[in-house]
Amino acid sequence: MPNKPVHISADISSFYTGNLQAHGDSPKGVGWKNDEAQEIRFAQLLRVIDKKSGFSINDLGCGTGRLYTYLVSEGYTPKLYHGYDILEEMIAASKERLPNDGGIQLTRVDSAKEMHILDYSVASGIFNVKYDAPEYEWLNYVLSTIEHMNINSNRGFAFNLLTKYSDSEYMQSYLYYADPLFLFDYCKRNFSRNVALLHDYDQYDFTIIVRKKI
Repeated sequence: MPNKPVHISADISSFYTGNLQAHGDSPKGVGWKNDEAQEIRFAQLLRVIDKKSGFSINDLGCGTGRLYTYLVSEGYTPKLYHGYDILEEMIAASKERLPNDGGIQLTRVDSAKEMHILDYSVASGIFNVKYDAPEYEWLNYVLSTIEHMNINSNRGFAFNLLTKYSDSEYMQSYLYYADPLFLFDYCKRNFSRNVALLHDYDQYDFTIIVRKKI
């Protein structure tokens, strides 16, 4: 399945660059409500990692590199962190925030297939903002992206999406709300026997973790 870059529309690019310009290097700068909301998602995603040191990790949609900062604050010591984003502005902001270190790499990409093969891959929030993209087209983009995450992850990968179980009065037409049961089943059938669906952390989204046997 081709990883068609439907996510690089003018509206979507403007959404993220506008937030970054308005709010700078902060959770709001990448579309999250506050530090707590962002870190709750990070904590779920990092449950895919089985040891706190000596691993390598792809961060797809790295924004301003706040996942790396969170990793360090929680005692993780990756041997390699590789952040990727579709926006050069985000990569530039990451380079300003993060240490100039050989264990940190930052790359602008157009799709997940451009990632390197590392131990783990994670993606937080990259599937949320679809604007006018048709639902079926956006779902194809989601499935294609997680297939490339699978290909480029030796030990496992994790991602999150807004849930279709959100309260209808708060749902927005420009956002994508996914079916967690469908994606759990898809990952179980296509990627690994070891799949977890996390939907119990008081947010309007869910996280899927796929672990591989080494």
